[in-house]
Amino acid sequence: MARFDAGREWLPDGLAVPALLGAVLLAYFVVPFAVFLSRMRDVDVVAGLADPTVRDAIWTSLVTAPISTTIATVFGVPLAYVLSRASFRGKRLVEALVLLPLVVPPIVGGVMLLTVVGRYTPIGAAAAALGVPLTDSRAGVVLAQTFVAAPFLVVTARAGFDGVDPRLEEAARTMGYGRLRTVRLVSLPLARNAIAAGIVLTFVRAIGEFGATMMVAYTPRTMPTQIRVSFIARGIDAIVPVALALLAVAVIVVVAVQLLVGTPRRR
Repeated sequence: MARFDAGREWLPDGLAVPALLGAVLLAYFVVPFAVFLSRMRDVDVVAGLADPTVRDAIWTSLVTAPISTTIATVFGVPLAYVLSRASFRGKRLVEALVLLPLVVPPIVGGVMLLTVVGRYTPIGAAAAALGVPLTDSRAGVVLAQTFVAAPFLVVTARAGFDGVDPRLEEAARTMGYGRLRTVRLVSLPLARNAIAAGIVLTFVRAIGEFGATMMVAYTPRTMPTQIRVSFIARGIDAIVPVALALLAVAVIVVVAVQLLVGTPRRR
C-alpha cells in the first residue's frame, strides 16, 4: 500500500491518462529497438565492421555528415536570425521554401538535385570538367545531406532567436554595440542551446540520410546506403554491424554537444 501511495505521489494529479498514452508511444519506440539489438548475440559484429566495404561506408559518412552540418550551420544560422528579426515582403514564401525539403520525400529531393547538378546539366558538366563531379562522389553526398538536413537547423535556430528578448538587443545597441557585435555577444549566446539542438538534429539527419543520397551519389556508399545493399544481399543480420556503428556515432555526437553546450537550467 505504501508503495502504491509513493507511485501516486510521483505522478501529479491529472497526468495519468497523458502518461499512459505517452507510455504506449514510448513502447512503440523502444520495443523494435530492443529486439533489433538482441540480434547482436547471433552476429559477429567485429567481423562485420572489419569488412572493407563497411569501413568505407563508415568513413564516407564520418567525412560527409560533419561537412554537411557545417554548411547548414554557416548558412542556416544567419537565415534563421533574419527570419526571426526582419519583416519583409515575401517572408512567408521564404519560410515555406525553408520547409520545402521537409515535406518533399527525400528520394524526390534527390531527383530535384539531379536536375540541377546532374552529370549532363550545365553545372554538373562544368564541375566534372574541373575534376569535382557532383554525382556519385562525396561532393554529391554532401549536397544531398545538406538539402534534406539544413531545414532542421534553420527551424530550430529560429525558435532560439525568437526566444531572445529584443529589448536585450536594444539595450546592447544603446551601449554602442553594432548589429553584428550585438548578435555575437547577446543573441548567439542566449540562443546557443537551440542552435546546438539544431546542429545535433541536422547531423543526425545528415548521417542517416538515404533517399536523396542514393539518387545523387549511390557511390561512394554511406552507412545508410550500405545498410540497404547489405539487407538486399544478406538479410537483417548483415546490417547489424553498420546499424550499430551508425547508432554509436549519433549517440557520441549528441553527448558531445550536450557536454560542450550544457543543459539548460530550469527557472
